[in-house]
Amino acid sequence: MTALATGPTLDAAERVALHDHYRRVRRHSDHLASPLSAEDQVVQSMADVSPTKWHRAHTTWFFETFLLTPNVERYAPFDPAFAYLFNSYYEAVGPRHPRPQRGLLSRPSVAEIGRYRAHVDDAMHDLIDECSTDAAALVVLGLHHEQQHQELLLMDIKHVLHCNPTDPVYAVDPHTPGLTQPVRFVDVHGGNVDIGHDGPEFAFDNEGPRHVTHVEAMRIADRLVCAREWLEFIADDGYRRPELWLSDGWHAVQEQGWEAPLYWRNDGADGWSIFTLGGRRALDPNEPVVHVSHYEADAYARWRDARLPTEFEWEHAAACLPSGALHEVDDVAWQWTSSAYLPYPRFRPAPGAVGEYNGKFMSGQMTLRGGAYETSPGHTRVTYRNFFPPASRWMFGGVRLAKDVE
Repeated sequence: MTALATGPTLDAAERVALHDHYRRVRRHSDHLASPLSAEDQVVQSMADVSPTKWHRAHTTWFFETFLLTPNVERYAPFDPAFAYLFNSYYEAVGPRHPRPQRGLLSRPSVAEIGRYRAHVDDAMHDLIDECSTDAAALVVLGLHHEQQHQELLLMDIKHVLHCNPTDPVYAVDPHTPGLTQPVRFVDVHGGNVDIGHDGPEFAFDNEGPRHVTHVEAMRIADRLVCAREWLEFIADDGYRRPELWLSDGWHAVQEQGWEAPLYWRNDGADGWSIFTLGGRRALDPNEPVVHVSHYEADAYARWRDARLPTEFEWEHAAACLPSGALHEVDDVAWQWTSSAYLPYPRFRPAPGAVGEYNGKFMSGQMTLRGGAYETSPGHTRVTYRNFFPPASRWMFGGVRLAKDVE
């Protein structure tokens, strides 16, 4: 066996820590899939959704493709066809099965994917035993990549189950009552501020380089927009007033028939209900709004005579304000910003296929900050940049307002 040769070998304590990290992340993926039947894990409800089975296989493919196959002399791929079936978008690696057709892959079976994961896990633990620091960094990237897919798995299966008219339950609803206090806008000082990641801890490449950005003094809401406030927007014909919407957003409203956030339903005399991972229940007027597009967030902010913060304002506020000044920062819903997802100054993608990880998507997308209840433990930080197209609603996206200082 030979692992990546560059860099010193990990010491004993580092190897133990990496083994433990690997086990925890991989087991969590299996835990998330455990409430689902084999039939659940095959369904693809729209082109943006991937089947649970595919997520479990693709995250395994990452370790096989970028660590085991090129670096372990005697490693035998579990099935050579998987290189084509479970590549996502890495052009440098080779061709791949079309994304909108992932739900047509009834085979390999869920059970075979489980065996694939076990096969790769055994080889990965052998690799970690001889791991260099450079190889370890790639292992850690693969684990954070898997944590991203853990949240995607929940996003996607929620959309799949919502398509079933019986409103099936994935797991017990973790809902807790929302905050009841009126929203308060907190003053944030302006100036030249440092933005982006800088330090030894893990961060994705798109979180750097750290650089100086000027932000104006502003005010930011201390909590997310709640359902009661959004119902006021609906009652005031917010989805029927073109003057509130960006042009592309108004087109999306008309084309897709939006009348409320995704998963909300007006049940007439019974009031509003919401579909959750725990099935359908009554809408709590105090719960934060989730599953809205950037277009909806922007229209709502305009209706409230406010705006969305830029991603730099969001990061500056989250970093500089005292603890407790902002609620629901990274544990409820990702928060749309007004910032397009673009590279920071001096950003350069890494060489090779791994460099395709984030940089190639820096066009036509908007940035979200924070984190969601469904985000995997330990996966958020103040510099994290999430991104989606502005019309997307199936991700766990919410709204935090901002205002200019008059």
